[in-house]
Amino acid sequence: MSANHKDTLFAQPHQGLKSFCFDEQVASVFPDMIERSVPSYGETLKGITELTRAFVRPNTRLYDLGCSLGAATLAMRRAVEDKPCNIIAVDNSTAMLAKAKDYLGNYHSSHQVEFVLDDMLKIDITNASVVVLNFTLQFIAPEQRITMLERIYDGLIPGGVLILSEKLINPQTQIQTQLETMHLQFKRNNGYSELEISQKRASLENVLISDSRETHLNRLKTVGFSAADSWLQHFQFASFLAIK
Repeated sequence: MSANHKDTLFAQPHQGLKSFCFDEQVASVFPDMIERSVPSYGETLKGITELTRAFVRPNTRLYDLGCSLGAATLAMRRAVEDKPCNIIAVDNSTAMLAKAKDYLGNYHSSHQVEFVLDDMLKIDITNASVVVLNFTLQFIAPEQRITMLERIYDGLIPGGVLILSEKLINPQTQIQTQLETMHLQFKRNNGYSELEISQKRASLENVLISDSRETHLNRLKTVGFSAADSWLQHFQFASFLAIK
């Protein structure tokens, strides 16, 4: 993989701060950004491996939608072992996908990954046993989220699963405030300054739009999943398992 750099994107004051986007600058620091910003990200990836191992079926497809640098793709591929499967990694960022190819290429495997540069809302999902949305649904317009989940559900085989990780918002104001306080301290402890924290928050406003746990579960039920619940949560960050 290309050399990873420390995330200093918001370390200096920005005039006319732009909305956050997954461009070359973000791609170059993304591993550091994720590790220092998302609590239990490593545990989330380990869980994706274990859940994929439990639910993958031979001669099916596995999708990582919004694959960014391919960390979840790699976690899935490790679980496939000797099963004949097709792994498809999708992202709409040229910079992210280029680095994902680089990253996956550093790990030997008999399973080739098909990298697709496209909008995940336009991807045909068929014969899937495992689909991963690892902190990506939150970047889709809220009115399009149910459509995305319907397309995933329709493309899953019976017994297939969706692994959905998201940053949540708690409808109870006092709880939400405390979770935000703890997450801010987590980022401070990982070396982010107050300027970096405030500028990144402003950059993500209206780009990352969170739903509540209840909204996610109700949406998954509405789409048709027979069972769904969270399997991991750290502060506002949670991962769900939904079974068709």
